[in-house]
Amino acid sequence: MYLASDLRKGLKFEIDGEPYVIVDFEFKKPGKGQSLYKCKLKNMITGTQFERTYRSGDKFNKADLEEQEMEYLYSDKDNCCFMNSSNYEQVFMTKDQLGDALDLLKDNTVCTVLLFNGRPIGVTLPNFVNLRVVQSEPWAKGDTATGSTKPAVLETGFELQVPPFIDEGQMIKVDTRTREYSERVNE
Repeated sequence: MYLASDLRKGLKFEIDGEPYVIVDFEFKKPGKGQSLYKCKLKNMITGTQFERTYRSGDKFNKADLEEQEMEYLYSDKDNCCFMNSSNYEQVFMTKDQLGDALDLLKDNTVCTVLLFNGRPIGVTLPNFVNLRVVQSEPWAKGDTATGSTKPAVLETGFELQVPPFIDEGQMIKVDTRTREYSERVNE
């Protein structure tokens, strides 16, 4: 059980049987009366956000959240399959649940899957993934303008800006937090 004084940004708790995370938090102590905790909450399943103010006596249930390392296996028309490497159980998530993570996800990538009451509700990619460039304009020698980049399409279909010396067929490391090119990978 959490008390209102435990509230802070990033705290996850349960309201009406659904998990919420505090996105923004503000504490106010008026001259008279109870302290106020103004929170911006995000539903971890649907993604909807709203603001709510709590008083110092309010109590909250801890959300039954669990993180597990799982390997991405494949996707079909609507769903993506992840497998727990320790017990070989498979869970499915919709492509909507994965959102932008799907752009950088390739087969056999080990991810952290967030489970709520045993149901998968989110995925965290590793900080860096290695992906192959499948489409890129050739580099014109002598085109060495500082900071110049060119578009490249990766094997997952994701497009990003890369330095001009990156060619088709090369492996690159992509930072999944910023979704930007990090470095060339030697094979």
